Amino acid sequence: MRLNGFPLAAAKDALSEIVAVPENSYADFIDSKKQEIVNFHLQHNSFYRNLNKDAFTSWNDVPVMTKSDYQRPLRERLSDGFSDKDVYVNKTSGSGGHPMVFAKDKMCHAMIWANIARKFAWYQIDLNTSLQARFYGRPLEFLADKKLRFKDWLSSRYRFDIFDLSDTAMAEVVRLFSEKKFEYINGYTTVIVALAHYLRKSNLVLSQLCPTLKVCITTSEMLFESDKKLLEERLGVPVVNEYGASELDIIAFEDPEGRWLVNAENLFVEILDDQNQRVKDGIEGRIVVTALHNKAHPFIRYDVGDYGVLDPVSTAKKPILQRLTGRTNDFAILPSGKKPAGMTFYSITKALFDDNANVGEFVITQTMTDTFVIDYTSTVSLTAAETSHIEKVLSDYLEPGLTFVFNRHDALQRTKSGKLKQFTSLVTENPANR
Repeated sequence: MRLNGFPLAAAKDALSEIVAVPENSYADFIDSKKQEIVNFHLQHNSFYRNLNKDAFTSWNDVPVMTKSDYQRPLRERLSDGFSDKDVYVNKTSGSGGHPMVFAKDKMCHAMIWANIARKFAWYQIDLNTSLQARFYGRPLEFLADKKLRFKDWLSSRYRFDIFDLSDTAMAEVVRLFSEKKFEYINGYTTVIVALAHYLRKSNLVLSQLCPTLKVCITTSEMLFESDKKLLEERLGVPVVNEYGASELDIIAFEDPEGRWLVNAENLFVEILDDQNQRVKDGIEGRIVVTALHNKAHPFIRYDVGDYGVLDPVSTAKKPILQRLTGRTNDFAILPSGKKPAGMTFYSITKALFDDNANVGEFVITQTMTDTFVIDYTSTVSLTAAETSHIEKVLSDYLEPGLTFVFNRHDALQRTKSGKLKQFTSLVTENPANR
């Protein structure tokens, strides 16, 4: 990053000043940063200015932005004085919809990495020297892949192939752990869980094969409590839950006390209802985030598309994400008009499958209001008695008269980035049911 002109030293100094702000002054500090970033983009960003034709006198009047607001060329969204040549540019994976190209100015991006380094240090991880076992996607194009591999080498990372989760591939993963001095695992939840299932089947504990291993950090996909217990048992190290958005930053990161601390250094996170009003802590709502330091590109009151709950013990300096409950579009729509949360539906199915060590991974797709397809991997196919039991439990939770189709596969289809979308509804909501 230093070679590419990112001001890491200045970012660390700025972050230290933020961390040093006293608790009793932090709410006022955040209010000033919110006002500062809004005023900057109103003055220097025509894209943001054009979205805000009406004047606002309070924070609650500041419009909430959604991904649809960003569906235009990046150059039209950059602030005055910035070009795509002197900012960090990337794009979202598109797993929750269409991919979006975004930008961060170099100071903003440096502050993000300074804060990541600070949080990883809670677990004795040094981003510059600790060898990372990386379970993320990779580009399929030859040159792009080679460029990424070189970047991984510079960053002390070893990237595993996450598109092959066969026993043969997992055996090779385990072999490499026995040979390399990995200090931490970082990557997609479902892939690391698949590794843990292989370890359980093989009666292995990874830290016994790789004594240098200190921690596992899961990201990008939901981490269920049952999976966390399995990971801790089979990896033999603490498992840390990370929640973030590539266009923003880490949004919440589990601390050594087990609290999912919201990133209050670089972000301001709100939980809003459907009328864009803030809900009380402890109440579920939409997660809306403001990037406090990104001057190149506005993310102000940006609806990330997730639902969550802030813990009532939260403070301005240490807000705590009590739980993440799913994505905005992850709801099943039933013939009766009932709308169960997709991730809750998925977690019930997962509990049923967890009783059956035969099943590895699975995904659920709602194809019609009364039909759900469950694609799964397993050693042997589910029996008629097993599918009948699952159907009964799901019907009791959802409603009677539904059809469940079970399809066994050797491997499941993942997105281009390597993620496994656990629940998808192909049903469009009838406006009359809203």
